[in-house]
Amino acid sequence: MSVEHHDLAHEFPELKDRIHDLKMNDAHFRKLFEAYHELTREIENMENEVSPASTQAEEEAKMRRVHLKDELYRMLTASH
Repeated sequence: MSVEHHDLAHEFPELKDRIHDLKMNDAHFRKLFEAYHELTREIENMENEVSPASTQAEEEAKMRRVHLKDELYRMLTASH
């Protein structure tokens, strides 16, 4: 099974420069960014059965990722 990649640059290619800027200059964004990517790695490991998990655990992790992505997107698109 092919696993879809969810890194932020892939999700929001039009915001690549803004992502880089916030990672360099906003500690809160950087913390959320790192949490998002760590969670994405965990989910990919669950999907690839590297780290077996129940369907419920996988779905809960995906919901946490959606909430993180929403917050990151809000920060990326806020006027500065």
